[in-house]
Amino acid sequence: MSERVITIFDPLARLLDHLPFLNAEVAGNAVWLWFATLAIAVVAYVALRILLKLLATRLERLAGRTVTFADDILVGVLRTTKRFSLAVLALLAASLLLDLTDNAADARRWLGVIALTLQVGLWGQRAISLWLDHQRDRLLESDPGSLTTLQGLSYVARLALWSAMLLLMLENLGFDVGALLAGLGIGGIAVALALQNVLGDLFASLSIALDKPFVTGDFIIVGDEMGTVSRVGLKTTRVTSLSGEQLVFSNSDLLSSRIRNYKRMEERRTAFSIGVVYQTPVEHLEEIPGIIRRVIEETSETRFDRAHFKAFGDSAYLFEIVYYVLSADYAVFMDCQQHINLELCRQFEERGIEFAYPTRTLHIAPQTGPALLAVGKDEALDQLSA
Repeated sequence: MSERVITIFDPLARLLDHLPFLNAEVAGNAVWLWFATLAIAVVAYVALRILLKLLATRLERLAGRTVTFADDILVGVLRTTKRFSLAVLALLAASLLLDLTDNAADARRWLGVIALTLQVGLWGQRAISLWLDHQRDRLLESDPGSLTTLQGLSYVARLALWSAMLLLMLENLGFDVGALLAGLGIGGIAVALALQNVLGDLFASLSIALDKPFVTGDFIIVGDEMGTVSRVGLKTTRVTSLSGEQLVFSNSDLLSSRIRNYKRMEERRTAFSIGVVYQTPVEHLEEIPGIIRRVIEETSETRFDRAHFKAFGDSAYLFEIVYYVLSADYAVFMDCQQHINLELCRQFEERGIEFAYPTRTLHIAPQTGPALLAVGKDEALDQLSA
């Protein structure tokens, strides 16, 4: 190859006559050809970097004038191109001038396949990340529950991408992918048995992402623990409790438990009871349900359901009240209940109705003289004092 090049480029041939060491061969190629290959590789690398930067800048300007997101993804993908990949591409292109041995040619092909596969994988991962970020921003206000699904899909998409890249790379390097997959299948069974708890949590996280029993930001109660979901991971779910500490639940254990999700509650049903003393006149007893109804209906964010004279208690006439708070916010519920309690106290005070409190009246029947004589003096005093 070197003799043919010298014949074509006569000026170069005359220069080489004055520098005979450049004609010496190293690994089957002249020294001057190695220098030429290196120079071409450097020039090609610089040219590729400049071209890539100009292209990305031009596309970024065009993307700023459009409303579509595809061009933004393209710009992000181009900016993910690694310098190593450009260097390998330039070096492979320049190395075509060289006469390489079979082993060297195989090494060149391996380097090209590995570099290209890694770069394509990085492009794909960047595209997935940009698309997921775009979807997350779009659904953050309209459908927050879909964020957990997107998180699960991102894991699946990245796993599928890099699995495909690995298989493609091995196929191009000459490996028998079919036999490899068969061996991995047998080994995968053993790994699955050893890691069944981890895999159970992994599939549970996918179930949470798809079925969405709760999402980030929901207030849940699991057994005796409660708090706000802060993160749903591959193996565990993190919940911030009311007192501030972080609770960590295994995903599989979480799905096997009964979960109470208060964030999904559209309205809160509230039932409470009050009691008035037995000395309350009947006309006031008849008036109390109406008073309660007016107080609740005048309270914002509430819907009255019922109020009834329920029962005769040990020390009070008992009334049962049921109403709905038209908000899932616990603070709103407490504000409504406080307003209702204060208004009831005010209304009852104006009408002279007294709330009951636990009391007990003890009636002592007087005993006859002979009965008192039949017991001792101390015992008689104890009975009277009782």
